[in-house]
Amino acid sequence: MDEVIIAADASSIARSTSSRSSVIPYNLPLLSAFLSFALAQFLKLFTTWYKEKRWDSRRMLGSGGMPSSHSATVTALAAAIGFQEGTGGSAFAIAIVLACVVMYDASGVRLHAGRQAELLNQIVCELPPEHPVSNVRPLRDSLGHTPLQVVAGGVLGCVVAYLMRDST
Repeated sequence: MDEVIIAADASSIARSTSSRSSVIPYNLPLLSAFLSFALAQFLKLFTTWYKEKRWDSRRMLGSGGMPSSHSATVTALAAAIGFQEGTGGSAFAIAIVLACVVMYDASGVRLHAGRQAELLNQIVCELPPEHPVSNVRPLRDSLGHTPLQVVAGGVLGCVVAYLMRDST
C-alpha cells in the first residue's frame, strides 16, 4: 500500500524539520528581555562612574541604580510581545500587568525598604561597641529605584525591543 500524506502531516513535517535546522530558536520577546537586562546592567557602570567618579564593577551584578534593569527587562518583554503578536492578545495583557507590578515594586516597596535599611545601618553605627547588635553586618540599602530610574529602564526596554523587531 502506498502511503498518502495529507496536508496536516506535511505541515507538521515541515515544522519539525525547520525547528531542527536551528539549534537556538529565535524568540524575539525573550531575546529582547535578556538583551535589555544585560544592557541596563552594563550601563550602570557608566552611570555610577558619572555620579561617583569611580568604577565599580559590582554594579553590574547588583540591584538598584540607573537605569532599572528590572524595568528594562519587563518593558522589553511586553513591547516585543506587542510588536510580534499585537496588543490584543492575552500574552500582551499578561506582560503589561507583569511590567506594572515589577515597576511599581521597584519604585515603591523596594525603594522604601532600601531607605529603611539606610536608617537602620545609621542607628547600628551609633550604638556603643559593647552592644550585641553593634557588630552585625550592614543591611543592603541599594534595593529599589527612583521613579526616574524606573522610567529610564522602561524607555531602554522599549527601544531595545523596537530595534530587535527591525532586525528580523
